[in-house]
Amino acid sequence: MADFTGDNLSGSRFARVDLADAEFRAVDLSRARFRGVDLSGVVMRGVELVDVRIDGEIQNLVVNGVDVATLVNAELDRRDPVRARMRPTDPGGFREAWGIVERLWDGTVERARGLDPGLLHDSVDGEWSFIETLRHLVFATDAWVRRAILGDPSPWDPLDLPWDEMPDTPGIPRDREARPSLEEVLALRRDRMATVRTVVDGLTDESLASRTEPIEGTGWPPPESFPVRECLLIVLNEEWHHRQFAERDLDALQTGAARKAT
Repeated sequence: MADFTGDNLSGSRFARVDLADAEFRAVDLSRARFRGVDLSGVVMRGVELVDVRIDGEIQNLVVNGVDVATLVNAELDRRDPVRARMRPTDPGGFREAWGIVERLWDGTVERARGLDPGLLHDSVDGEWSFIETLRHLVFATDAWVRRAILGDPSPWDPLDLPWDEMPDTPGIPRDREARPSLEEVLALRRDRMATVRTVVDGLTDESLASRTEPIEGTGWPPPESFPVRECLLIVLNEEWHHRQFAERDLDALQTGAARKAT
């Protein structure tokens, strides 16, 4: 086991590094950035968390004896009551949730059309561009609906974009240099969203409670059986959060464009 004591590792970059069960004592992590990091089961004592921002999947997070995850989720639902509808429990709820997704994305896309097309390829604070966000949602639909639920072992389009931390997987495209037009990506999105619409329209209590058949061979998700409900909830979660990220970044792009125009 490596031992770093008294070493100056400031500015170091750790990518695809296994630090499970590592121990940190009297370590300076100020201004560190964590992205796509698994912190499950982490215990922190005697820490200083000041001016910290955390965005991600938060469950059972106890701070000074208080489970703050439930408080955070309750506050987010209070701010936007529609958010709670992204956790449906029956076929009608899934159809309603997908209708909300369709409506909200229509508005976001119309907003994006009002920008200079070149800006839709711009990253804001190191995040995906608007076009890349749409490409990632195509990937999410291909993975969890077309592959997992519908059984297509290789549903990918060349423009599919997996999450950045996903290891390169044979057969799954990952072209970060591609610069398709908004209309090109929207055509792909419409096709994939129509597929989800067909699936949710056909849901019954029985099919929603069923499990998928494992898809053999390399790909994502892995060759396992998943609850159909879980697959659809993953897609809803991806659609909800990435639209919020897109709206946030469109705010920044519009502000930047307005400043340049003055």
